[in-house]
Amino acid sequence: MARAVARRRPWRLPVPRTLRGRLIAGLVALLAIGCASVGLVTYFAVQSTLSDEVNSELQTATGLAYTCWESQLKQQGDPDQGPPGQTADSRQDSSDKQGANPSTSSVITSKASGPGSLPVVLKGCQGLGEETFVAVGWHGKWSATVIGDSSSYTLSATDEKTLNGLEPQPVAPRGNVAPQGNWSGTQNIPNCTRYLSSAQGTFLLTAISDPDGDGSVYVTGLPLSDLHDQLRRVALAEAIVFGLVLLIAGGGGTLWVRFSLRPLRRVAATASQVAELPLESGEVELPKGVPDTDPATETGQLGLAFNRMLGHVQIALKRRAASETRLRRFAADASHELRTPLAAIRGYSELALRHPGNSPEPVTHALGRVLSEATRMSVLVDDLLLLARLDAGRPLSMEPVDMSRLAIDATSDARVARRGHRWVLELPDDPMLVRGDEHRLYQVLANLLSNAGRHTPDGTTVTVRVSDTLQAGEPGTGPESVSHGTLQAEPGVVLTVTDDGPGIPAGLLPELFERFTRADTSRSHAVNASSTGLGLAIVDAVIAAHHGIVAVTSRPGMTRFTIALARFTEPATPEPRRSDQTGQRRPSHARNS
Repeated sequence: MARAVARRRPWRLPVPRTLRGRLIAGLVALLAIGCASVGLVTYFAVQSTLSDEVNSELQTATGLAYTCWESQLKQQGDPDQGPPGQTADSRQDSSDKQGANPSTSSVITSKASGPGSLPVVLKGCQGLGEETFVAVGWHGKWSATVIGDSSSYTLSATDEKTLNGLEPQPVAPRGNVAPQGNWSGTQNIPNCTRYLSSAQGTFLLTAISDPDGDGSVYVTGLPLSDLHDQLRRVALAEAIVFGLVLLIAGGGGTLWVRFSLRPLRRVAATASQVAELPLESGEVELPKGVPDTDPATETGQLGLAFNRMLGHVQIALKRRAASETRLRRFAADASHELRTPLAAIRGYSELALRHPGNSPEPVTHALGRVLSEATRMSVLVDDLLLLARLDAGRPLSMEPVDMSRLAIDATSDARVARRGHRWVLELPDDPMLVRGDEHRLYQVLANLLSNAGRHTPDGTTVTVRVSDTLQAGEPGTGPESVSHGTLQAEPGVVLTVTDDGPGIPAGLLPELFERFTRADTSRSHAVNASSTGLGLAIVDAVIAAHHGIVAVTSRPGMTRFTIALARFTEPATPEPRRSDQTGQRRPSHARNS
């Protein structure tokens, strides 16, 4: 069905996508249409003018040829002389056949005489140009010649058929025709165009009939080769000139459009600079506005609006940065100030519980709850203080850290806290070193393992893997994945925490690394979960402070957190790996807890 719909999709012109390309293409297209229109009008105007000139010359040639031929026939019609080239016996036979009128018989005999008589008759005719075609026909017999040739043409059967197919026009009786030829017939004889193979060309022909009514036909024609050559030269000249005009217009139009669109390019360049700035966090200094602010032009109006928008955005960013700074300062100060009273509350609670005296059971229980909540609040305050310090850009300690040893320590601690889970370690043979803060990186891994144990049921397998390459399909794309940053093809050190639990709800993924984001109860295993909602926010902040990338992919049956850090390449001697509780060194490839 999709293929059928694709086949029925209408064809579209290849229109350029950029505004500059469209303007240039439109300019050249309009100019091409104008040139084509002018060329066609000019061509047909020249063709009409030349055709009228040829027709006028043909009318004159028709009159001259007819007058000259009839004058010669009148002179040759004398019974004492007879037509040229005819003997007395032939004249006598002709007179006997034609009857008592010797003049008429001489004229007809001359019309039907051999082909050699036509050039002789027309040789002395003045005014006929060279290459003029003249033919005389009488009862299907034709004699033809071309002025300038010394002999008649032998017409082919096709040409005779062509001439016989012409419709001759009658002319007025010749009367007394002067020897020099005064055209006494109709001045505008209809013409037609025919190709004559014997004359090897296309001719514009006229055909007239003898007013005597004896069936004689006079055909006069002018060649159209000169007219066609002139029209070809005109068409070639137009094509060359219009082609050069289009090329010049295309090049000049390109330069002009580029010059005219420079303000738009400056706006686009400024917008690109703004788009590349990290506007989502911190205090950001926007670039200066565009200089094109002439309100009389469209680009100036755009520049004014764009500069006003940049001003509003700059003010909003400054206010947001100031608000965030005040909030971070408040969180840091509050967290710092709360640590002392919380420590005091915890100390007095522990002291009271160690020496309860005669306190009743409800009081002892209340003191226990106070100690528990004070401890939980202390963890929350410490997390808030850490986030505030990271947001303020406080640098972390940067020392070589063995991620394999860190994974072993964190996994061992998680196994003790969650004995109902199955913990698997996949480590490389060689140490994987990164430069960073060991305590904070351990906190990152501990938070990920704590989330995996807290939000999955007993019997879930949690796999911790340290390697230098990404696994197939890692970290994933689409709505089931969230990534803070872009993983490179060779990330350096890759740490993954994967569990086969129920997965994270899809609606929670986009804001998973936000602060105070808690998992849905469907994923929570513990009814009274002690999560503060800051664990993954700390993971994201610490990894960002290490210039790393964190990503998560989750679906039912598989949840995987991926952390990529730059590998430490300087030579360093890592600390020896810890042994497990049995005192034996763990194997290098896979360890199950």
